Amino acid sequence: MTQNNMSQNKKSRDTIAQTLLVATVLCVVCSVLVASAAVGLRGRQEANKRLDKKKNVLIAAELFNKKEQADSEIDGIFETSIERVLIDLETGEIADPSVVDPETYDPRAASRNSELSLPIEPASKLGGIKRREKYAFVYRVKGPSGETAEQITKVVLPIYGKGLWSTLYGFIAISVDGTTIEGITFYQHGETPGLGAEIENPNWQGLWKGKQLLDKDKEIAITVIKGAVNANSAAAAHQVDGLSGATITCSGVTQLVRYWMGPEGFGPYLEKLRQTGGSDG
Repeated sequence: MTQNNMSQNKKSRDTIAQTLLVATVLCVVCSVLVASAAVGLRGRQEANKRLDKKKNVLIAAELFNKKEQADSEIDGIFETSIERVLIDLETGEIADPSVVDPETYDPRAASRNSELSLPIEPASKLGGIKRREKYAFVYRVKGPSGETAEQITKVVLPIYGKGLWSTLYGFIAISVDGTTIEGITFYQHGETPGLGAEIENPNWQGLWKGKQLLDKDKEIAITVIKGAVNANSAAAAHQVDGLSGATITCSGVTQLVRYWMGPEGFGPYLEKLRQTGGSDG
């Protein structure tokens, strides 16, 4: 082949059509590979999400220490120590399984379903979130109380609401007195690292333990304040130190905890818990 013919063949391969064809083939191949990987890993990703949620329930209940225990222990601890029940938020009673199946119920999907959710009015009560689910899971932490009976020692409740940039998802543990906070975690959010994201800091979360939801008038009083709590203040039992530079995130945490612990959230369930003292009924 002469030099001239080689040059002509090279030019024919360098046309716009040939370039687009190569780019299209590469895009299709890459898309197929990415889609295949996503489908193949979906099961593992969902399993990891479920495991992480269990871990955060246990952390809030003070049954798991990330520094001292391995993730391989999570399922075992959860199965022996936690009982998950689905409740009707309006009544505080265990939900009728003939109405809603706890095995298939998805709270996030329910909040988008008009038949399984209710409007939040005004939406500002929960940072702009417009609807909330009618039913929610309660994680009952149980300990021995004799040879045949078990006593609830605390409950772990799912909570969520708006921060500065994102929806915050977490769990809060409440004693059987229905008012003492035993722990709190946040496992999903998109807040600013080093500022609002410090809601994940175990040291800050530890400040919640022993705080009281209600004041002497039985009103929801828990608040994340700006700055540090004055231990000598009469309101100290209801206050948590704020996070520096994260005022809006802290306000969002106050708002979501108050909402979910109040009458439109888990309030009816907590009232029943106060009355029964944690007896398993």
